[in-house]
Amino acid sequence: MAEIAAGNADNRPSGSSFYAAMRILPRARREAIFEIYGFCRAVDDVADAHGPREPRLAALAQWRADVHALYAGEPPARLRGLVEPVRCYDLGREDFLAIIAGMEMDVTADIRAPDFSTLDLYCDRVASAVGRLCVNVFGMEAEAGTALAHQLGRALQLTNILRDLDEDAARGRLYLPREALEAAGIRIDDPALVLMHPALGAACAPVIERAKNHFRAADAIMDRSPRGAIRAPRIMAEAYKRILTRLVERGFSAPRVPVRLNKPLLLWILIRHALF
Repeated sequence: MAEIAAGNADNRPSGSSFYAAMRILPRARREAIFEIYGFCRAVDDVADAHGPREPRLAALAQWRADVHALYAGEPPARLRGLVEPVRCYDLGREDFLAIIAGMEMDVTADIRAPDFSTLDLYCDRVASAVGRLCVNVFGMEAEAGTALAHQLGRALQLTNILRDLDEDAARGRLYLPREALEAAGIRIDDPALVLMHPALGAACAPVIERAKNHFRAADAIMDRSPRGAIRAPRIMAEAYKRILTRLVERGFSAPRVPVRLNKPLLLWILIRHALF
């Protein structure tokens, strides 16, 4: 679910697993997901644009006004594609606004070693909020869907943070939590210096454990849910668990070889969950 939020290196997950998962949806649901994706990509592009912060914050404020206009029955041209998905799948305004708020966290200042509480809020906004929109489209029951969005969104997001350490550092960002860094004896927050620190792996360990716990909780929810409603999130969960496993096997010492899943493996995961 979190993967829908972007297709870049900025912890709002990249596209291949997302597209594989959404391919199995019926056309109307798939198109609704892609409309949500388009919104997320647009606001993400604002957050990641180069240049002064004020114009980007103003652009995000305009997106917020556009969301309110959409729900007031006066959708601007760039959100007209969301009119039917909002109506058909009861998509919540507050989740679109939460996504914008998450992007604002990246624009207001470069995130560097947030505390666990701030990191969790960030994950909720840029990942679980996207999941809350998606589970409605998938057709999940409300309580289970909200719980899955909470758990799987955070699992995917934390995996991305671990996967994209180098690319985020190039943007001046460091999403590893301050408490984990300090527990590992790292008392700096300069991204480049942290990534060269010999204790980086120890600082990543609590994030890995949290991601695993969220994956386990998400699996338990999906095990109790109708198969047809959770096929897409199952695919994404399996893909991202494999990424996390490969990250752990690779380790975090420099130089870090990028971890991605190849297309044949993604196709195998897709076919497995589409047929069984």
